Amino acid sequence: MEEIGQALAREFALPDVGTTTLIVARLLTATILGGLVGMERERTGHPAGLRTHILVSIGSALFVLAPLLAGIETEAVTRVMQGIVQGIGFLGAGAILKQVNGDRVEGLTSAAGIWMTAAIGMAAGMGQEVIAVAATGFALVVIALLPRLVSPRRRR
Repeated sequence: MEEIGQALAREFALPDVGTTTLIVARLLTATILGGLVGMERERTGHPAGLRTHILVSIGSALFVLAPLLAGIETEAVTRVMQGIVQGIGFLGAGAILKQVNGDRVEGLTSAAGIWMTAAIGMAAGMGQEVIAVAATGFALVVIALLPRLVSPRRRR
């Protein structure tokens, strides 16, 4: 009986300070980077804004972070990542379908932004901060600067 108690104590023990710092740092990175993309979408009045992008980024980071910290083999983490990509695809499809307007389909950039934010969150969760920051920078260039270069008649 004592062995069971010790096993339960180990199972539910709080992580050490270093691990806790790692977890918080990765989740904070995902929050900030997802927030940057979301702020730009919010600023321009698009339906998928700040909160959506932050939650997608944090959720994606947590989904990859949890199995990594649990010591689960890489193949399982890869399956988790595949599930995130599929799940976010459904979320993005909802953003597109909600914006169908006659013959005109809208919401594609919102869907792509949600998908991109999930990838940023996964990178942050896996400790690939440089990749996550670079991807966020590229995403911001695409959603904030490229529309200014597009012909006014092609924009809404």
